[in-house]
Amino acid sequence: MKWFNKKYLFLVYCFVCANLHAQQPADAPADLDQYIDSVLKIFEVPGISLAIVKDGKVIIAKGYGIKKLGEKSPVTSHTLFSIASNSKAFTTAALAILVEEKKLKWDDPVISYLPWFRMSDPWVTSQITVRDLLVHHSGIPAYSGDLLIFPPSDYSRKEILSKLKDISLIHSFRTTYAYDNILYLAAGEVVKAVSGMEWEDFIQTRILDKIGMTESVARFSAIKNHTDIASAHSRIQGIVKTDDQYFEQAIGDAGNPAGGIASNADDMAKWLITQIDSGAAPNGTRIFKADATKDLWKIVTPIPIGTAPVGLEPSQMDFWGYALGVRIYNYGKYKVVGHGGKLDGFVSQVAFVPKLKLGIAVLTNQESSSAYWAVIYHVFDYYMQNKKFDWLSGFKKQKDSSLAESKRDWEKANIKPNSKILYSLPLEKYAGTYHDAFYRDVIIEKQGEKLILKFKQTQQLVADLIPFQYETFIAKFHNASLKADAYTSFSIGPDGNVDQVKMKIIDPDCDLSFDELSLKRVIIK
Repeated sequence: MKWFNKKYLFLVYCFVCANLHAQQPADAPADLDQYIDSVLKIFEVPGISLAIVKDGKVIIAKGYGIKKLGEKSPVTSHTLFSIASNSKAFTTAALAILVEEKKLKWDDPVISYLPWFRMSDPWVTSQITVRDLLVHHSGIPAYSGDLLIFPPSDYSRKEILSKLKDISLIHSFRTTYAYDNILYLAAGEVVKAVSGMEWEDFIQTRILDKIGMTESVARFSAIKNHTDIASAHSRIQGIVKTDDQYFEQAIGDAGNPAGGIASNADDMAKWLITQIDSGAAPNGTRIFKADATKDLWKIVTPIPIGTAPVGLEPSQMDFWGYALGVRIYNYGKYKVVGHGGKLDGFVSQVAFVPKLKLGIAVLTNQESSSAYWAVIYHVFDYYMQNKKFDWLSGFKKQKDSSLAESKRDWEKANIKPNSKILYSLPLEKYAGTYHDAFYRDVIIEKQGEKLILKFKQTQQLVADLIPFQYETFIAKFHNASLKADAYTSFSIGPDGNVDQVKMKIIDPDCDLSFDELSLKRVIIK
């Protein structure tokens, strides 16, 4: 009798679960097109590429809006967008393939594969593993090394990594989350060392081609060769504008393992299905075994959790952490695997819910994270059968608050000069070569009656030095879309000559930082 009851209860349980699964929506929200049109208008986003998959099937792979402001060419499911740091999950997938082939181990020291690799601390150099490269807890400051990656410098991937030894650790090893890109370049070099293939070729042949992502591009420099491409847009002093120099300023091929891939709705749908099905592509090809996700989706580095903003309370997380190339968090009772991406003029977000076999990718050509989150939570609520919530209003309030804060920060950063007190030395005295241990040389030249500042290794970083007050000039960069104009202050030594320069970016919305630079004048004897 007891056996009968247990068997009966088990059958009832299976019946209920099957019915619950059958009740899960398999189509798209009825109002989705209208909703996304509202997103485009409210958040001033020209175009969106959207992929939604459910239970191994493509529900939506579609483009919305336009590729470029001022033009009518529509975004389609084939239009390429930069996915930026969503490229990191492809790098970790490449490593998972090599782990499965027993060509490397997650917890092997990096120097086992890259004998030349050095951190500033010899002990950390000996202990840092392949897994450590991927989870942002090495001890270096957040975003260290980015100045050599965004905008691109002339340094190769290996040359950029050779400078890691000059970055001091500010956190204890494996204790603190501090996001970086530079160590993903090292992960790319591990792929090359182990496979004998350049990272770009490995991603193309072992992942993109096998999954059937035929339109995606693994090499940033090759994106511009395609005809169906979205243009980049960003907000400059409150106004959304096209970034016409995107391909020169965003990233170079050295940074590809951290953020160089471009894709579209059709291909990202295939990637989502492959991820949710633990390595099995929709065409039947398996790029890695299901067990790989135990490592790929396991939190290694916890991320501090804040309080959700007013008006966005349902988004409050209970846990949040970094796994291998993805973040793991919860939305309500469901675990979500996801990541964001940002390059000048593009932002994207990928999110999938393994339990529901649900995946979403939102690619946009304007820097508005509110836009992609408004879409993702709206879709989440539909498939999770949550009570409706007004995400548009909540994220609009956040956008308005953020713009107001940026305006205040901009006004605070813009110091009113005392134009009666300008530089004290002849202009030629400020000219010369200034050296930083990490970046190397910045050149200041006198051309006619003005000074020109040039970052020797980065062609996009060229600026006129405009007298401001005292010994401070404003570096006004020729490429305004970088938003990198900076106070440039010269220090005069006791001998009456300039001995160093410090730079501080004015625009609070700029992603660059010159704060790490310590530019000492090179004395030529």
